Formats: sequence, C-alpha cells, structure tokens
Amino acid sequence: MNADRTLLTDSMWAELSPLLPGQAHCRGTTARDTRGFVEAVLWLGRTGVGWRDLPPHLGHWHRVYVRFARWRDSGVWERVAHWLVAHNRRIPHARQRQVQLGSTSIRSHQHAAAAAKKKGEQAIGRSRGGRTSKLHLSCDGAGNVLNWRLAPGQAGDCPQAAWLRAPHLAPACEVVADPAHNSDALRGLIAAAGALAVIPANPRRRHVAHFDPCAYAKRHHIEQTINKLKQHRRLATRYDKLDASFEAFVCARIWTLYLN
Repeated sequence: MNADRTLLTDSMWAELSPLLPGQAHCRGTTARDTRGFVEAVLWLGRTGVGWRDLPPHLGHWHRVYVRFARWRDSGVWERVAHWLVAHNRRIPHARQRQVQLGSTSIRSHQHAAAAAKKKGEQAIGRSRGGRTSKLHLSCDGAGNVLNWRLAPGQAGDCPQAAWLRAPHLAPACEVVADPAHNSDALRGLIAAAGALAVIPANPRRRHVAHFDPCAYAKRHHIEQTINKLKQHRRLATRYDKLDASFEAFVCARIWTLYLN
C-alpha cells in the first residue's frame, strides 16, 4: 500500500490487473473501474467499517458488495492469492529451509453471529474469550504466507498443521512451530517427509525430542506476519458472518503483502 495505507500504487496495480477477471485482455464484457472496486474492498478491510458506511467516492456500497460476493463465490480472491504465493515469493536462499507454523485467535463481533443455516456451519467457536475464530498460517523463513486456514476458536493447532505444511515440505526442511504443535503424530508426519521438527517439547515427557533453540529463534517472522495481517481491522475482529467472506478479506490482505 502507498502512503495513505489504503489504495494501490500504479506499480502494484500494473502487477495485479492481469490476474483479475473483467479486464480488457479477458474474454467477455470488460468490467468498469476494477481498480476502484479493489481499492474499496481494501479500504473496508483496513478500516473494518460496515458496507453501508463505504464513502461515496469509493463506489456505491451495494454494487461493491455484489461484485465482492461474485468474486468470493467464484474463488477469485483465493485463486489470485495462491498465484502470488507461487510466483511472487521473494526469499533469500538462506531462509528457504524453514516452514513456520502459527495461529491467531480473532474475536467475533456480534454482527458475525446468526448466519443463515442454509450456508452451513461457520468457523465461530466458543472459548474462554467468548465467540472466536482462529486463523492458522504457514510461512517461509522470511515470513511470506504460504498457506492459511480458518477454524473455530476452540480448535486445536495440531489437526490443522498437517494440512498447512503438506504442500511446502522438502527434505532437509525445518518445521518451526510453538509448543501448541507438540504432538507425536505431527512429529511423525514431519519426519516421514524427511524434515526436522523444531518444536519445544514438554520436559516432563519420558522421551524429550531434540530441540534447536537457534532455529526456533527465527520464528518471530510468522508473528510479524500475523501482526501485519491484523493491521487490517476487519481481520483483527471478525465482522463477517460467512467464512468465505472473511477469508476473502484475508486473501485481499495477502495480495497487498506480496505486491508491496
């Protein structure tokens, strides 16, 4: 994002526009002011305000929402985010050996409750902190997002970790995670892939696994990435009823992280 923290720079748009539908190079009708629409969605994500509070100069709120929902249902937000992960990841060679796992709890606003039953169960759970969701992430050694998944707030980290790390493990890779990921099952999956688990072990266990504190010290990169994601207020607090809508805003934020 540029100096005003909400809009796309010309260089960011030049890189992003070929990936979006409705452009001049696409078959079918050319969409009107796609850049203005994307900037409106980024503004909503940054400020966390309701759809009806969208300033008029960024577009009519209902037209912006309808187009946002159309892209959400067709998978545009997620597809572009995964493309940027695959092609725009810039990382020094020395940091290519790590996959870092982490999660963050997100408090759900009262407006996020009571989704229509026909939409299915939503990832909003009950925990000591009230109604929460949990965003699980995997990053490389430089803090670039590799994968993400949304789960209810009371869900454990280990069941999600196997799904997060799967596409990115390679022999001689280090998987760095916090003590919440300390399970024999996860360690077994990591070892089977030829990677090394860097996870603090409970010292009271009969067999304490090897732990490299120097490698674990680099885990601050994923914490910094989580902080960058939550700079968008719509990700720091969940206002969206549907998982698909919330994950679309997560993807939009990942766009800006990779385009900066």
